Amino acid sequence: MIRPVLPTDAPVLVEIYNPYIRDTLITFEEQPVTVEEMGARIAKVTAAYPWLVWEEDGRVLGYAYGSTWRTRHAYRFAVETTVYLDRGHQGKGRGAALYQALLDELKQRGFHSALGCLSLPNAPSVRLHEKLGFRKVGHMTEAGWKFGAWVDVGFWELLL
Repeated sequence: MIRPVLPTDAPVLVEIYNPYIRDTLITFEEQPVTVEEMGARIAKVTAAYPWLVWEEDGRVLGYAYGSTWRTRHAYRFAVETTVYLDRGHQGKGRGAALYQALLDELKQRGFHSALGCLSLPNAPSVRLHEKLGFRKVGHMTEAGWKFGAWVDVGFWELLL
């Protein structure tokens, strides 16, 4: 079931997210997130944007949310999107369903464009975004530094 995030979801969201920080280039964060920090993020994001979770048998297996793209007022109808699944539950359609639910909610709330920022290479995320109708609109070479190497970043856009 897809539902809105609850503050009490913070511990499991940390369990889902921190392996991406520690083991992958998918996020440019480098230090694991605490439960308190995740709780603060939930509160900040949900003040203006949707944050959804995928729950099965009482366990949250993934989450997706919208957040500020840029702070200038003219960007208020553009939203950056994020989706993470527990690493044992990928490739089964949950991510696409969760992401689509987020996009539907963003459109309902009046947002005009959704923007995915992907570290590259990242074939699974590229496939997910393009499956949902996003198209690549930009590429930054060596935009980030993680694990002792430069990492490219690509931008995918979907008009809602």
